[in-house]
Amino acid sequence: MAEIMENADMILAQCLDSRGVGILDGATLAPDADGGALLIIDQRVLPNEERLLCLRTKEQVWYAIKTLAVRGAPAIGVSAAYGLYLAAKAVGDTPDFRERVRNDSAYLASSRPTAVNLFWALERMERVLDRYPSAGYESIIPLLRAEADAICDEDIAACRAIGENGLALLHDGDGILTHCNAGRLAAVRYGTALAPIHVGRERGMNFHVFCDETRPLLQGERLSAYELISDGVDTTVICDNMASQIMKSGFVSAVITGADRIAANGDSCNKIGTSGVAILAKYYGIPFYIAAPASTIDMRICRGADIPIEQRDKDEVTELWYRKRMAPEGVGVFNPAFDFVDNSLITAIITERGVIYPPFGKNLREMMVNEHDRV
Repeated sequence: MAEIMENADMILAQCLDSRGVGILDGATLAPDADGGALLIIDQRVLPNEERLLCLRTKEQVWYAIKTLAVRGAPAIGVSAAYGLYLAAKAVGDTPDFRERVRNDSAYLASSRPTAVNLFWALERMERVLDRYPSAGYESIIPLLRAEADAICDEDIAACRAIGENGLALLHDGDGILTHCNAGRLAAVRYGTALAPIHVGRERGMNFHVFCDETRPLLQGERLSAYELISDGVDTTVICDNMASQIMKSGFVSAVITGADRIAANGDSCNKIGTSGVAILAKYYGIPFYIAAPASTIDMRICRGADIPIEQRDKDEVTELWYRKRMAPEGVGVFNPAFDFVDNSLITAIITERGVIYPPFGKNLREMMVNEHDRV
């Protein structure tokens, strides 16, 4: 991670002006003479290559989200907000400006269907247009930028608070199992599921983290392990089918995962394989925590079965990581990107507003009273 930040200076010199920008762990907007660029870490090539991407158009932002160059629900939301700002600047001062911006918002929303932060952030950006119906192009552009900045800043604060709240549930020296990547790379800073670990490290605490590899895209092995090792955390990668043995052996004190969408009843949608980990944790009597910001909670979705599940390309399963196919030609492939954990398997949901315990339907509704909430 530190090397990426150092390499950023060279890339900024090539594509940005001298005003500079603070490079964040997930994504940020860097101003330049052409109207700005969204600067992201390309997560597709980690850990073998450390590369930054400067995204200048809505098409580039859409493609980065679609192809997982940027991923993780909070980072997707922040990137989409800045992507819409860039799109609005590109529209220019035209009579149909607002209509075109809303169309661009719908276009960005089509990149991925499951992570609710994507739609939440774009809806917040569109509400700026609603709040200032008479504002002209020159007036509305800085307001859109301010809203995108607010979404980014709120994400940093929310993840820090999730880290603090989650840390209260852990003890120095705990063994923690996590699935997929819900850390710094999946947000702007700190992350969600890994935030308690990063905050704990700031205080000199030590944990032993087991990262499920997370087939088929290996986000646990490539990304979580990468950022945890960078932070000096004792980290072990295990294959997905080893989770039961690790729990049975007594190495795991708690399981913490992120979420891409949480339904009103507490059912939590996360990377495929999370439900299996939750079932194992329940069997072995290990607390299973979901860590996510309030923006991931979708009170308009009643239960997990109603959450749209993204289906991804079969090649991710059959040939992504090898030069030769891993499965015979013509075989059928089922490749859902997500599953959902039934609320009965969840010990608590860790948010920036506090730790939510069952009954989730009642307690989530009482918590979701903010002006930006989806109630």
